[in-house]
Amino acid sequence: QVQLMESGGGSVQAGGSLRLSCAVSGYTGDIRCMGWFRQAPGKEREGVAAIYTSISYTYYADSVKGRFTISQDKGRNAWYLQMDSLKPEDTAMYYCAAKTRSGTWSNAINYDYWGQGTQVTVSS
Repeated sequence: QVQLMESGGGSVQAGGSLRLSCAVSGYTGDIRCMGWFRQAPGKEREGVAAIYTSISYTYYADSVKGRFTISQDKGRNAWYLQMDSLKPEDTAMYYCAAKTRSGTWSNAINYDYWGQGTQVTVSS
C-alpha cells in the first residue's frame, strides 16, 4: 500500500512563496507519475503540475506556468511543489497524488493514491 503525506502549506501574502512537500511511503516501484492537484471551495479539483518519475518530464497547468515548479528526490521518496509569485486565486487545498496507470496527467480519475491535503491561503 502506498501512502502520501503533504506538508508545507500555510498563509502568505500575494507575491510570496511556499514549498509543498509530499512524502511517499510503501512500495513506489509502480508509480509512473506524481501529480499535484488543488481544490478551492465550490470548485472542481484541478491538476496543477505533474512529473513522470522515470524521465523527470514535467507538465503544468497554464495558470501556474512560470510560477510553480515540480521536482522529485526519488532517493528520499519525496516530491515537491515550489510555488512563487503566489496570487489570491491560488488559494486552495493542495493534494499530491500518485499514478500507476496511463492516462492524462491532469485528470484526477487517473490517480490511484492521494494524500490528505495541505491548505494554501494567499491574501491580497
